[in-house]
Order: sequence, then C-alpha cells, then structure tokens
Amino acid sequence: IELCLPPKKNPMPTTIISYNVNGFRAAANKGLFDWLKQEDPDIICFQETKMQPDQVDSAPFEALGYKFHFWHSAEKKGYSSVATFSKKEPDRVVVGCGMEKYDREGRILRTDFGDWTLLNCYFPSGTSGDERQGFKYEFLDDFFNWINELKKERPKLIVVGDYNIAHTDIDIHSPKSNQKSSGFLPEERAWMSKWFANGFTDAFRQVHPTKKDDYSWWSLRFNSRASNKGWRIDYQSVTDNLKEKIIDVRHLGDAKHSDHCPVWMKIDL
Repeated sequence: IELCLPPKKNPMPTTIISYNVNGFRAAANKGLFDWLKQEDPDIICFQETKMQPDQVDSAPFEALGYKFHFWHSAEKKGYSSVATFSKKEPDRVVVGCGMEKYDREGRILRTDFGDWTLLNCYFPSGTSGDERQGFKYEFLDDFFNWINELKKERPKLIVVGDYNIAHTDIDIHSPKSNQKSSGFLPEERAWMSKWFANGFTDAFRQVHPTKKDDYSWWSLRFNSRASNKGWRIDYQSVTDNLKEKIIDVRHLGDAKHSDHCPVWMKIDL
C-alpha cells in the first residue's frame, strides 16, 4: 500500500531591509511608500525617523501589508528614533535596552520571531565633537556587553541598522584622508573587528567579501553621491549560526529618499 502525502511546504525566505531615512517625513515626500510597495520586504527597519508614533499615519503601511509596527522614539522630538514594520506578528517586542541614557535617545528596538530575534539599532554619531564621541565609545562598550548577555537567552540574532562606523579600507572611498574622521577612527574600527570576532558575521561581506565602491551613505556636500564618494556604515550582522542561511545581501542604491541607502537581505530562517 502506497501512502501519498502532500509535499511539505518549505517556508519562504525572509527579506529584511534596514534603512536610515534621515527624517521620515522628508523620505515620505520623496516617494518612500511607492518604493516600499515595489520592494515589498517582509520586514523593514527604519532608523533616524525623527518622529513620535502619534505623528505617523499608519494607514499607508497597513495598506501595503505591514499590520505590525513598533516604535522607539527619542524623548527629544525630531531626533534619532527607530521603527520596525512587519507583515508577520512578532512573538515579543522589547523597546530599548534598559539603559536610560541610550533609551531616552530611541536607539534600540527588539522583535522576536520564533527562535530568532531582530534588533533594529541606531548607533550614536561622534561627528559633533569630543563629548558625543565619548558617548559613542560608551555605547559601543555597553552595547557589546548587553548583546553578549542577550545571546545567552536568544542565540540567533540579527542586528541591523546604522552603526556609524566604516570597518575596513574597502568600506570607505578615501581611507587615507579619513584616518582622523569620526566613523573611521582606529578605536571604532577595532570595535567592529572585535564585534565580528565575537560570534557575528557581516552579512554583506559574507556574500561580497572583497567588493569595493559599494556604500550605504554619502555626505550631502561636495556632490558625494553622484561621484560615489561614500562610506559603508549601515550593516546587517547575523550570529554565526545564521551565516550559512544568508541567500543574498545588497545595497539598494537607486533608493534616494535619504543620504543613506537601504541594506537588503534575503535569509532562510
């Protein structure tokens, strides 16, 4: 007797986009929703929304299938802030990391889906001076330790967002002239090396290990984007136990709603 069973359906790979929009309103006015409809990711993580949840009309997102949306907004209006939009309902949402000096700036948003966790993050910038550079170093150390503890509870992590650091010489258009620039300082780059030696994989470099001239941010000055004088400071990091699940990663450079471009990943979760 031959028993015929229907074939098992393999879950579709998950597509995740991370995008620093540098002001949600401005990006929306530049066609963000039309672009999102075309790309149609399963999850999109925005950084630097500069908005509070009550300032946003969620109807356009819900019309595109993003029925689940979560925000971590800064206390200071018009500053920082992250938001995650998903077509699938997460099992758990955690706003912030429990450290007040970072949480008041709206920098970390956690969503759990089954056995994996997505962290939408906006790392501090140090470009405004020594005080904020010092704050950035504090964040990097505290975030590193916090993640190590979280990994014990949630060993499958995806950490996306604007890290505000270009890691290696091939991640920046002019490494020699930027040796003393915030975002490419030796201490920052060393932190990135430590990060990727501590159980995380740079998803973009997993797929494109030696690719040059492929950036995620361009200064608004000096016609930088047109001449592709950019920095790769936006990342999707995955714990090493997920790196073989990565199918593809790329920068969506044609999206021009911001001085950043989106980072797109397809992963089999």
